[in-house]
Amino acid sequence: MSKTLIVIAGPTAAGKTVLAIQIAKHFNTEIISADSRQFYREMSIGTAKPSKEELESVRHHLIDSHSIHDSFSVGDFEKEVINLLKELFKSHDQVVLVGGSGLFINAVCNGFDELPVASEETRKKLNKLLDEKGIEHLQEKLKKADPVYYAEVDINNPQRLIRALEVFETSGKPFSSFRTNIPKKRNFNIIKLAISPNREKLYAQINLRVDKMIENGLLKEVEELKEYSHLNAMNTVGYSEVFEYLDGKLSKEQAIDKIKQNTRRFAKRQITWFKKSEDIHWFDPQESGSILNYLDDAIFSLRNGDQKN
Repeated sequence: MSKTLIVIAGPTAAGKTVLAIQIAKHFNTEIISADSRQFYREMSIGTAKPSKEELESVRHHLIDSHSIHDSFSVGDFEKEVINLLKELFKSHDQVVLVGGSGLFINAVCNGFDELPVASEETRKKLNKLLDEKGIEHLQEKLKKADPVYYAEVDINNPQRLIRALEVFETSGKPFSSFRTNIPKKRNFNIIKLAISPNREKLYAQINLRVDKMIENGLLKEVEELKEYSHLNAMNTVGYSEVFEYLDGKLSKEQAIDKIKQNTRRFAKRQITWFKKSEDIHWFDPQESGSILNYLDDAIFSLRNGDQKN
């Protein structure tokens, strides 16, 4: 247990990328992304991937690693990251895992329960319901089928809704019932921290980020992906609203405002998710010096503990 995974969590637009790079440079190590959309090559502007300069400053993994046409579940993510850590820990004592996807981070830290495999027919049926009746219909279905999971999942993420409903329709049991809540034992230490500015500043940063996405060509990026709007990967904040604009359902201004609103709601749910974890230490993004001191002390304590055992 001489190796340590440093987890950096928090809401979107909080400043996780900048902090992760600082920490990775401090420990001379590499970064694994735990963002559920940044591994898609075709989605860049709307997923706020690190810039070219940031990617070149520290080696990143699981960014642009998959296509929107690939099936890549939380379970797949867990297996890929655990295998990746085995390799990275051969040459690094610490590795950084950074992202806002609580489910993906939890899968790496605690494991992910094996779930029933749904048929293609079930998946197509649920996607058809999404197209014809909208996300609100799926939200209501999940609320009735699995109120426990409904209370904690990002209900604005169609992929999560469809996956949970697939499990329910395949097995007749709620998605939440398959979670054992028994953590898998990992052969490395885990230090978790999360960052978030105060809500007013966070929301201002979100609004600014969306404006920059528009300036950088988000509308064009989404327009070029329009033929794939039926794919689960595309049903996400920043893309679904632009599809509505391209379909004439929203004006450009309405679409931009809706992206900002849905992103703020998403950030709020992310904070709620991470606040449930008692082993996460929270910091303001500006406290990088305090964060590095905290990590140095925590790793020193872990090493001393290892030597005593």
